[in-house]
Amino acid sequence: MLEIAIGAIIVALIFDFVNGFNDSANSVATVIGTRVLKPLHAVTLSAIMNFIGPLIFGVAVATTIAKGIVQPDDVTVYIIIGGLAGAIGWSTLCTYFGLPISNSHSLVGGIMGAGIAGLGFEKLVYGGLSKVFAGIVIAPIGGLIVGLLLTGLIITIFANRKPAPVNKTFGRLQIISSAWFALTHGANDGQKTMGIIALILFSTGMIPELDIPLWVIFAAAAAMGLGTFFGGYKVIKTLGVKITKLKPYQGFAAETGGGIMLAAFAVLGIPASTTHAITGTIMGSGAARRKRAVRWKVSRQIIFSWIITIPGAAGLGIGFTYLIHLFV
Repeated sequence: MLEIAIGAIIVALIFDFVNGFNDSANSVATVIGTRVLKPLHAVTLSAIMNFIGPLIFGVAVATTIAKGIVQPDDVTVYIIIGGLAGAIGWSTLCTYFGLPISNSHSLVGGIMGAGIAGLGFEKLVYGGLSKVFAGIVIAPIGGLIVGLLLTGLIITIFANRKPAPVNKTFGRLQIISSAWFALTHGANDGQKTMGIIALILFSTGMIPELDIPLWVIFAAAAAMGLGTFFGGYKVIKTLGVKITKLKPYQGFAAETGGGIMLAAFAVLGIPASTTHAITGTIMGSGAARRKRAVRWKVSRQIIFSWIITIPGAAGLGIGFTYLIHLFV
């Protein structure tokens, strides 16, 4: 059982790496899209802050993931492996096609599907899942509103200033806002794998209670940071260029607003999607200047990818779990 648990933890860390690989775009897309930082510099900054994030904001989200999807007392390590396989498969597929999907919801969908295949619908924790679905609604809509308001406020304050010095000032500030968003991204998404690893340890009897050991926090944070460093550049292009062309002040507003939302989600233990939050604030920031600045067709394609993520990952989780049970 020890060997299986170690293998499952490795799979979980691979998912964390893939998560950072896809979601690196969330932290650096706007700062690259506004040409404030070169891609390598932006991704390096993001990787460092993604590592630090989980160490600052606590483990409330990790606890929700560990206890709030499937009844932890009934989960087996094989169910967890099936769920992780479904999440990794879905995230990798969407990264290949440049879709900024929610890796958080890939993980939730994968574990849900594996839990359904291995235990049945009655073992799902609907109270915890309600937090997930609340985040699905709040993150993009709240992001749109926050991005719109912050950008509108900046436009109002600096309306009579010359564009060149304003862009220069916000270009510098955007480095700070990008680091802030990366910090809160790590605080939210970095915790999800921690919850899964704790669940693996608990299900195999390696820890007596479902707590998050310190070494798990460091291991998950490191995997997330490495994935972020290597980055998913197709997704960066989608978020940073295809949705709308951002000025530095808009990028600053999008990152600052998205980071505020993610910090609140991390404290409340809501496993929200960083993709949903930053995409919403990017749309809001673009629309604040003029409605047609946002390429709504691209936005609709992204929203469609959000809608199909949980059922898609759940389907893969079901399939992988059934496949695993054929051999064990």
